[in-house]
Amino acid sequence: MKVFVTGATGWIGTALCAELVDAGHEVVGLARSEATATALANAGYGVVRGDLANPEVLAQAAADAEGVVHLGFQHELAFSGDFATAAAVDRAAVEAMGAALAGSDRPFVLASGMLGLSEGRPATERDGLVPSPEARLNPASTRSATALLALSLRGIGVRSSVLRYPPTVHGRGDHGFMATFVAIARQQGFSAYVGDGSNRWPAVHIADAARVTRLALEAAPAGSVVHAVGEEGIEFRAIAQAIGDGLGLGTRSIAAEQVMEHFSFLGMFAGLDSPAVATDTKALLGWAPTGPGLLEDLAEGHYLV
Repeated sequence: MKVFVTGATGWIGTALCAELVDAGHEVVGLARSEATATALANAGYGVVRGDLANPEVLAQAAADAEGVVHLGFQHELAFSGDFATAAAVDRAAVEAMGAALAGSDRPFVLASGMLGLSEGRPATERDGLVPSPEARLNPASTRSATALLALSLRGIGVRSSVLRYPPTVHGRGDHGFMATFVAIARQQGFSAYVGDGSNRWPAVHIADAARVTRLALEAAPAGSVVHAVGEEGIEFRAIAQAIGDGLGLGTRSIAAEQVMEHFSFLGMFAGLDSPAVATDTKALLGWAPTGPGLLEDLAEGHYLV
C-alpha cells in the first residue's frame, strides 16, 4: 500500500520506512525542510512538503494515501516548555487526517507513549482508555486525549490504532533518552539513579519497534491499542550501572529532590516506575521481539563513543 508517514526522517521513522519498503509498501514522507525532503528523495521515498502545523497539507496527503502512520510530534517545542502548544498542534493534525480518511476503512496508526499508564503493576494495552482524575491534571494528558480521539475514529470508518512506544527505543544511532543519559553522566562525572534505583523502564529494540509498527498498519483491527514492548522493565539502577561502567565512571544514588538539577528535563522521567507488557499485542499481531535487550545494547559500546 501507499503509506504516508509523518516523522519519516526521525529515529523510529527511518527504521519504519525501510521496514515498509522491504515488505513491499510505497512510502511518502512529510518533509518540513529542504534537507529532510532531500533525505527522503535520496532514500527513494515520495515527499510531501509541509509540517504538522499545516492541517490542510496533512489532510490531502492522508486522502492520497492508502494508510497513514503518524509518528511526528513537535518535541523541540514540548521540551522547551510549551507542551500545550505541541499537543494542540498534534490534536489538530489527527483531526485533519482522520477526517480525510473517514469512511475509507484505511489504517491510521498513531504513535503514543506508555509512561505512567498504571501504578504498582505492568501496564497493559487495556490501561489508559479512561483518563483518571490524576491524569487530567497532568499537562501531558492532552496527548493522551488525542490517543483516545484516534481510537474513536473507528466510529467514522477509519481502521485506527494507537501504538504505544516505551521511553527507550534503543539501537545503534539512537540519540534519544539513553544517549542523553550518557551525556549527562559524562557532564556530571558519575552515572546516577534515583533512590534505590528499583524503578523499572520498559524498552524495545528499534528493529522490533519498526516491525510491530508495520504489523499494526497492516493488520491491527479498528480501535486497537498496540504495545511495542520488548522488555517489560529494566531497573534504572542497572541502566545507570551499565552507563557508568561503560564510561569508567562511578555510579551512585541521588535523592528525589536532586533529580531535576542532575537530569534537567529528563528528571521528570528518571524516577518513574513504569513497567509494561505486550501480551495482547503478541497474540493479536503474531509479533515476537528478537532484537538485543537494552543492557546488551549499552554493553556493545556504541552509545558511549
